[in-house]
Amino acid sequence: MSSIQPTSDQFVELYIVIVFTVVITVLWHLPVVQRLIDPFKMLTVGYHELCHVIAAILTGGLVLSTTIDPNEGGCTRVEGGYPPVILSAGYFGSTLFGGLLIFASWDILASKIASFAIAIGLICPLVLVADKFTMILTIVYEGLLIGFWFIDHGSPLRWYCLFIGVMNIFYVVWDFTDERLYRRPNDSDASQFVHIYRGTSGHCWAILWIMFSVAVCIGFLLLGIVVFKRNRRRKWSQMQHYFCRPELFCVLVMHHLYFIADTCNTSSIVPLPPLYSFGMTHARGFI
Repeated sequence: MSSIQPTSDQFVELYIVIVFTVVITVLWHLPVVQRLIDPFKMLTVGYHELCHVIAAILTGGLVLSTTIDPNEGGCTRVEGGYPPVILSAGYFGSTLFGGLLIFASWDILASKIASFAIAIGLICPLVLVADKFTMILTIVYEGLLIGFWFIDHGSPLRWYCLFIGVMNIFYVVWDFTDERLYRRPNDSDASQFVHIYRGTSGHCWAILWIMFSVAVCIGFLLLGIVVFKRNRRRKWSQMQHYFCRPELFCVLVMHHLYFIADTCNTSSIVPLPPLYSFGMTHARGFI
């Protein structure tokens, strides 16, 4: 079997990616029902906006304000900086974060590690939320995330990560269609590019970013197929040995980290920054 040819189990995940894309499209835009995914929308928009904030700071800009709303999208107001980089960072960051979650969803161990980023991403936006229903839903989804650790050795976490991954990687779709369907006050990033590059069309920018998102999605799916191609017996053996006891799970994670460090011939491991993130920029000077 070719290294990029999916196994029967992996084919199931490929089909579920398509199903999740359709389900999210419906839930994101269907009135009333869309409130059920408000916590996930806050996470997605929040990560998108954080990417704008980081890009603004790195290019010397001053962040004036950041807002996150599940219905109106996000808005980061910036003074100075380099507008093309700041604006591109949103869709680029959302796509990358979603791709990493999709990659992690191929494996239970990787999904368990990614679940910490999701847990933080769900909680952090609550400081900006006054709606009690959204708060309750967030607590429920956090509870599900924790509960999934103890169901079938954590197997449901794969689908949790995949759902959030698909929502983030195709955020450009939800962002642009929201603007066109509901005429929300915050423009999409695709429309904002028109203010920087005069004579271009928001639709063209949306198509370009959607093509980029699809390409990244396919890339991470293929990478996951190659990296996590295992037979079922080996996978279950690993789960039963490590995941039933938290202390053994921690030992396994540390083993992998030290293995990577040894492979790279490094003497120490530099921890990565938190994965929590932020969507959509209004930058003073090109609005």
